[in-house]
Amino acid sequence: MIMDRIALILVIVGGLNWGSVGIFGFDIIAAIFGGQSAAISRVIYTLVGLGALWCVSLLFRERSAIDDTV
Repeated sequence: MIMDRIALILVIVGGLNWGSVGIFGFDIIAAIFGGQSAAISRVIYTLVGLGALWCVSLLFRERSAIDDTV
C-alpha cells in the first residue's frame, strides 16, 4: 500500500534525524529548513509523527494483509 511506504519513508527520515541529534547534536531538518521553529520544519516534524502513528498499525495487521501488498 502506498500509504505504508510513505509512512515508512517519513519514519526513516525521522529516525535518521534523531540519530544525528543523538550522536552529533545536529538537527538535519532544522539545519535545512531554517530552524526548529520554522513553519516548514514543524510541518515535517508533524508528518514524521503522523507517519510513526500510521506505522503502529503495521504491528497489528494480519500477516497475510502485509504479504498481499508486496
